Amino acid sequence: MSGSEQQLQNLALIKELELLLDSCTLELTPVDEVWPNLYLGNVAVAQNRKKLQKLGITHVLNAAHSKQGSIGDQSFYGDTCVYFGIPAEDSESFDLSQYFSAATDFINKALKSKDGKVLVHCIMGVSRSATLVVVYLMMRQHLSLRDALRQLIQKRAIYPNRNFLSQLLKLDDELALRRRFCPLL
Repeated sequence: MSGSEQQLQNLALIKELELLLDSCTLELTPVDEVWPNLYLGNVAVAQNRKKLQKLGITHVLNAAHSKQGSIGDQSFYGDTCVYFGIPAEDSESFDLSQYFSAATDFINKALKSKDGKVLVHCIMGVSRSATLVVVYLMMRQHLSLRDALRQLIQKRAIYPNRNFLSQLLKLDDELALRRRFCPLL
């Protein structure tokens, strides 16, 4: 397959994923539990210590670390939450895949800890953070990309940008190939 044919096929797959995302009928809310003890939300929730305490959040993954309007570091949370920041940009060129393993490991370790509850956020909680939660569901819960997206849109309105959808498609292909050779993955 030539490069341009591959690009067209990729674009068609992205459009298919966007149609799936468009089927979500939920209104966007500040925070939602999208998987047991795994929350997806916006920056306002992440900066509201009382709300975090009420939800029982023990770990915060900030997918907009060091971006304007996104306060976030361990000193902000003190000993109430374990913090992990990823300096991601919600752009058509940012390679979020470089953080897939680290984000997944952080979420997985947090959920396995005693009473662990994780908030994954960016500014709005629909693109960067949603992408990382999809990655967690794919890598640790063994869901396909489409199944992970279906799972999330039952709980929250999300909309990863096309660049991130393309990175998720690549991950989906890699995981499917690995599972073909090692069904336990």
